[in-house]
Amino acid sequence: MTARPVGLVTGSARGIGCTLAVTLAEMGMDVVVHYRSSEAEARETAALATAQGVRSVALQADVTVQTEAEGLVDAAVEAFGRLDVVINNVGDYHKGPLDELDGSTWRTMIDSNLHATFYVSQRAVPHLRARGRGRIVNVGYAGSDTLVAKPSIVPYQIAKTGVLLYARALAQEEAPHGTTVNVVAPGVIETSVSQPTREIPMGRLGSLQDMASAVRFLVSEEAGYVTGAYLPVAGGWNL
Repeated sequence: MTARPVGLVTGSARGIGCTLAVTLAEMGMDVVVHYRSSEAEARETAALATAQGVRSVALQADVTVQTEAEGLVDAAVEAFGRLDVVINNVGDYHKGPLDELDGSTWRTMIDSNLHATFYVSQRAVPHLRARGRGRIVNVGYAGSDTLVAKPSIVPYQIAKTGVLLYARALAQEEAPHGTTVNVVAPGVIETSVSQPTREIPMGRLGSLQDMASAVRFLVSEEAGYVTGAYLPVAGGWNL
């Protein structure tokens, strides 16, 4: 019997990450649910995944720390013997006046959004190469491709632009090995801290299922020739 593919979703105890973890389970993958401090919620997510008829495990790590991020990937492979899909969903958000921004907040935004994505992806790449059909999907930010400054969220914006550039570079490097690397970029989602609905041309918030549908495509066989893509899920926001 052929082993099921395995997907790892960082920051999947709740919100978008939870939905994406369950989506992978619905697609028939065994799922690694990652959390930093929300153990009870992570176990609930793992139970939701298991209810789809697959295996799931909840693993703890602070992926802003390189050794812990690498340990998470190692533990995922140890748990299931392989790794096929990585979704980098971790990323804190901060909004506030630029003249009040402090160094600690700056570092947190860069560490959680950019460095964590780098650490996890770099460790995962050899395992994805071994499958010959790896998938990396980074959760970005709708508008990170425009280089239009938004002073109230500048460290977050800088980090997400870095995620996009890193994804495109990694996509070039890994294309010969069968691994695709893409960015799905949410706008204002139902779980977003800020919800300026009037700024969205479609006139509504994005749903968690909108995100799930985009990711479902990017990790599918049908998207095997799609790499380095930037896919906004934003209803026309920030165009």
